[in-house]
Amino acid sequence: MNEPLLVDAYAAAAATGIRPGTIRVWLHRGKLTHHGHDRQGRALVDLNELQNAPAAKAA
Repeated sequence: MNEPLLVDAYAAAAATGIRPGTIRVWLHRGKLTHHGHDRQGRALVDLNELQNAPAAKAA
């Protein structure tokens, strides 16, 4: 298994094309694993998990 590549929703959006609001909703609904917060209080997600999420392929 790969090491998690933790990024905030805006960096994840830039890398995947999925809107930051959509990423936050998926976190809230439990479709993505929440990996804590950075120093600025932004939620962190695993970029590898986001790219492999079934919903990301449909988006």
